[in-house]
Amino acid sequence: MIHSNVHSGEWFISSGIQEENGGVARYYFSDRRHNAPISSEITGYYAGALVALHKQHPQNGYFETALKAGRFLLDKAWNDERSAMPFETEGDASKFSYFFDNGIIVRGLLSVWRECGRLEFLATAFKCAGSMSQDFFDGKNFSPIVELPSKAPLPYEKARWSRSPGCYQLKAALAWYELGQILKQDCYLELYQNILNSSLATHDSFLPGCDTEIPVMDRLHAYCYFLEGLLPSVSEPECAKALATGINRTKDFVNAISPKFLRSDVVAQLLRVRLFADMFEVLPLDKNAAQEEASILQTFQSEDTDPRLKGGFWFGRKQGEMLPFMNPVSTAFCSQALQMWSQYQTGDRRLEWQQLV
Repeated sequence: MIHSNVHSGEWFISSGIQEENGGVARYYFSDRRHNAPISSEITGYYAGALVALHKQHPQNGYFETALKAGRFLLDKAWNDERSAMPFETEGDASKFSYFFDNGIIVRGLLSVWRECGRLEFLATAFKCAGSMSQDFFDGKNFSPIVELPSKAPLPYEKARWSRSPGCYQLKAALAWYELGQILKQDCYLELYQNILNSSLATHDSFLPGCDTEIPVMDRLHAYCYFLEGLLPSVSEPECAKALATGINRTKDFVNAISPKFLRSDVVAQLLRVRLFADMFEVLPLDKNAAQEEASILQTFQSEDTDPRLKGGFWFGRKQGEMLPFMNPVSTAFCSQALQMWSQYQTGDRRLEWQQLV
């Protein structure tokens, strides 16, 4: 096993997953040997991940790379005329904006702003968060997707979690929570609370959510977003209970489905919230489970000598075979989870949910 954050960092910088214009591809197809299209959301994740790496290794050039990603979001992704953040900057996908993606992008921009203090990053985060609150609310729920330029919501598709409102949106709402703390404006905290309340009311029915096992693994990824979104509110008994039961529930599903299909990001998300739950004294740490999850994550890190692969983390494994997607979000989640576990084992339990990519 080659794991270290430096290996992951080298993949982020040297693999070509970040294009010359600063945007980041959704993943690299190892079988086709080319990148998927640039994604605004993934660029936001990437910026946050590189800022986190910079804090650990400030001499490795990570922040310059994060800054390049941030500038892409400001200069090339954000559409000032439409006051919207498109899903992608080119092609048919540029005609849509996603509520969840906007939340991830706001948090990525805030990470860059905290590190450099340049107000243009905070200003664009503010505008993007405004779009989330104004353009996606249909009078009852925050619609997952709106069409541009009309900003009309797309019809919900119950069978696809990403095309229906749900508890997973709570992670995107962390953007409002963070902005509310920064700007000292209660309206953003109230928006977070609104989604928190609806998420708590509906999360029990999110899993399994379908009749066959394989799609449940994808829904576990989304359900873990809900668990992550609970972290600012774990002092509330209902949130603490949801986090504790959610961790155990997720683990049971992972154990049942993993021989057929396992996503690396789900294991990473589970390990991360497990550590937070212990730190917040919500659920005592199951050290054996945590070590098992860390060991599983290490099996997903590529040892290939190809610089497009070496040090990155694969998206997932089906029927024992690795899927051909070298994934920046999987790499961000897995490397952070392993770093947090390593830190936790030394007795350093100063974890901050704001740093969670």
